[in-house]
Amino acid sequence: MKHRKQRRTLEGQENTLGWVFSAPALFAILIIVLIPLLRSFAQSFQQLDLARPAGNGWIGLGNYFALLKDQRFLNSLWITVRFSLISVLLELLLGLSIALLLNNNFKGRGFVRGLMILPWAMPSIVNAAMWKWIFNADYGALNAFLTQVGLMSAYKVWLSDPFWANALLIMANVWKEAPFTAIMLLAALQTIPTHLYEAGRVDGANGWQRFSRITLPLLMPVMLMVSTLQLIWGFQTFELITVITGGGPFSSTEMVALRVYATTFRSLSFGYGSAMAYLVFLVILIPVIFYTRESYKRIIDY
Repeated sequence: MKHRKQRRTLEGQENTLGWVFSAPALFAILIIVLIPLLRSFAQSFQQLDLARPAGNGWIGLGNYFALLKDQRFLNSLWITVRFSLISVLLELLLGLSIALLLNNNFKGRGFVRGLMILPWAMPSIVNAAMWKWIFNADYGALNAFLTQVGLMSAYKVWLSDPFWANALLIMANVWKEAPFTAIMLLAALQTIPTHLYEAGRVDGANGWQRFSRITLPLLMPVMLMVSTLQLIWGFQTFELITVITGGGPFSSTEMVALRVYATTFRSLSFGYGSAMAYLVFLVILIPVIFYTRESYKRIIDY
């Protein structure tokens, strides 16, 4: 009984000490994250326009109802969804291919693995500036390469065409984000027991059957997690669009993060911009809930 009381006392002291050490970090989170979050949420229910302050005040859900009729915002939301979904699909395909390749034993594998991470480790603004130079119509590397190999006879202004502008932005995004997907899938591949493949060979399964019935099912939880993360990051794409196209041509690449920024900090409509941000948050919340439910089901089944 005495030892039990001492243990409880010791646990209580450890808990108190833990809260004491955590207090500075919790206080910083409260000041930096929670308070601005609550304030911006309150602003989303207000008419808060610094350029026209006369009509400012509480309007309830007025900003949200206006957003549902705002064609430019809805168009930017659709552009973002399309950009994110295509990027995630290509990142999964490319990342899985790279992971399967790097999972094999070959000379210099460690060096290649380190080299592969460089695009993802590169700062977003540097990545965007590099691709802007590559796509440049006058001296870009893309035009130079295609003309030198004979695929084009003259330089093309790629970013003036809405289709090519969107396609090249997706390519630039996939180039940066695919290494992260590859690393996560490579780590998952190395946790698959080798005896499963040996049993498959004994049963007469060919390479495709071993991949489709062993590798792919065991990779699905990681693929689902990575897809969710990449989808969320796709909605947050800002530097790439701002530097390369600025949302053009004709707003054909204006993604929702750029639209929120322009509304809030250029038009100084903080209430309307806050409502945009929280509506986008609700859209992003859908795949997050799906991922959480699927993960919970897998844990229960396991």
